[in-house]
Amino acid sequence: MGHHVHEYGHDAGSSLLEWLLPALVLPAAAGAYLLLVRRAHRRHPVLGWSRWRTGWFLGGVFLLGVALLPPVASFAHEDFRGHMVQHMLIGMYAPLALVLAAPVTLLLRTLPVARGRQMTSLLHSPPARLLAHPAVALALSTGSLAVLYFTPLYHTTTGDPAAHRLLHAHFLLSGCLFAHAIAGPDPAPARPGVRARLVYLGVAIAAHAVIAQMMYGGFWIDVHAPISQVRGGAEIMYYGGDIAELLLAAALVATWRPAPRRASGRASAAPRGTSLTA
Repeated sequence: MGHHVHEYGHDAGSSLLEWLLPALVLPAAAGAYLLLVRRAHRRHPVLGWSRWRTGWFLGGVFLLGVALLPPVASFAHEDFRGHMVQHMLIGMYAPLALVLAAPVTLLLRTLPVARGRQMTSLLHSPPARLLAHPAVALALSTGSLAVLYFTPLYHTTTGDPAAHRLLHAHFLLSGCLFAHAIAGPDPAPARPGVRARLVYLGVAIAAHAVIAQMMYGGFWIDVHAPISQVRGGAEIMYYGGDIAELLLAAALVATWRPAPRRASGRASAAPRGTSLTA
């Protein structure tokens, strides 16, 4: 580990682009969601749409804005601790909020019937079922952290603005995928039962803790930054990751519903799992 400052941190053009993209994209995403909510109310006035869902989405957009715009973005360009704050917001906290907003369910309510059937078929396709499995989501989200911090990959992303944006996209998408696989209210045909998902969540908690502890101790870490920054980043990962994963566990418990039983008193023939509210 040694001293390192992001090579593109002093490039005014690159910095402006880094901040201009989220400043344009995030309000557009919020506007699109609100437009779909309005359409859902018009098409299904009885069902409507939950204000809580809308609030979750706007909250997730806000967290992304905090992470990708100054002062946090400026801090992340200069300090590894800032990078870790970004990682927590983009990869863990914002995805949970966005997933709890049930955007897929909202989209299905507003699409024409034919388009809705096509989208449902896509969600049930083998690639989608595989991608949405907790094991795959865990590997893409938590497993990729070991590749990022124990190889030269992190140093590469700090020297290339395009690679840095791709890293942010990976954090966000993999985080959404894992939150959806564990506790998402949207349809998930391949989602296992609650016990299995708790096991995967436990593995994620343990993996985060091990990576953070190895980072704090300087074991095999390939991060070019002062030791104080690396240790500070490790602490942010350790405690921030625990809080985010506890929130994910709470979301799983809050959205879980026992399988219904038949009037005869016998257990329902439905497979074990959960029925998640939309």
